[in-house]
Amino acid sequence: MTTPPDDAELARRFRETSASQVRAPLYAALTAGIADDPSLYRLLAHAPPQQQLPVLLLACTHALLLEQPDHELAQWYPNLTSHPRSPWDEALLPTFEQFVTAHTGALADMLATRTTQTNEVGRCLLLVPALGVLADECGPLAHLDVGTSGGLNLLCDRYCYRYTSDDGGAAERIVGAASPVRLEATTRGTLTIPGRLPAIAARLGVDADPIDVTDDGAARWLEACIWPDQRDRFLRLRAAIGIARSDPPEIVAGDAVSALAPAIQRIRHHGHPVVTNSWVLNYLSPKQRTAYVAELDRLGSNADLSWVFVESPTMTPELPWPSGPGDEFRTVVAVARWRGGQRTVEQLATCHPHGYWLHGH
Repeated sequence: MTTPPDDAELARRFRETSASQVRAPLYAALTAGIADDPSLYRLLAHAPPQQQLPVLLLACTHALLLEQPDHELAQWYPNLTSHPRSPWDEALLPTFEQFVTAHTGALADMLATRTTQTNEVGRCLLLVPALGVLADECGPLAHLDVGTSGGLNLLCDRYCYRYTSDDGGAAERIVGAASPVRLEATTRGTLTIPGRLPAIAARLGVDADPIDVTDDGAARWLEACIWPDQRDRFLRLRAAIGIARSDPPEIVAGDAVSALAPAIQRIRHHGHPVVTNSWVLNYLSPKQRTAYVAELDRLGSNADLSWVFVESPTMTPELPWPSGPGDEFRTVVAVARWRGGQRTVEQLATCHPHGYWLHGH
């Protein structure tokens, strides 16, 4: 049984979160203040021990505020106002405390039942180069996204991409037609950017707890898990949800390992099967990650298969990283291919976890 964290541990978690929020000054200020206020950090006692994390309290509060965007607290949230107040304004923490106190019941219910779950469409910037290479090799793809959340990355062929080289030149490439979702990344080094979007003949998602983006409450939770300082991520998520609602991708509930075989079998006849996962496997145990790779090996030994994984080698050392697990915190785009029963693995790039840049070799 997991031992619930004590006051000192909860305060430490909030202080560490504050120190790490380089691109989220609002959350840096809030978590710094919460760390000094037991009445606030003890709210996490409503969550299961393994979920007593600062980001969960922040997401639950954000979700409630999204329902009441006229509340005074929204004046500090950059995604809810065009002229946000300074996060270091001394009125922030008292206003935050007043808001959560007024919503103690709803907040307690959310903390007890919710887990943070993001669907970062910016990672499609990382998937598209790999999928483009595979489409050129194998033709139309049958895309299976594992840990798909609301399935938004399954719609990667419905977004528009702008890749700009920062190697000293002004070269850029636009991939895809005009779309409400326009994603941009800088590139460096040797990296193949496709001239067109990959042909996706079939798409299917697997998730232990799928999110139905056609449900307002479920979609709001995805929005709430985005840091409000990062307005660009928030707006493109909303745009992607709008696209998904017009034609929702199919998602099945299932375990990452046991769902692989039946899911691949369902889509294989439509095109070359490609499994993707991005910042998902770090949430599995080492034993589960080992089983995941073993199942892909088993399936790939029987029929051709490809796997695109966007993960941190340090956090997922059980994966077949071509250069080993490494000793630094970074995100890597890699492609594993099973052809004729034999597996090869290629590292395509290191990258920002939200897709802002890619560095090829």
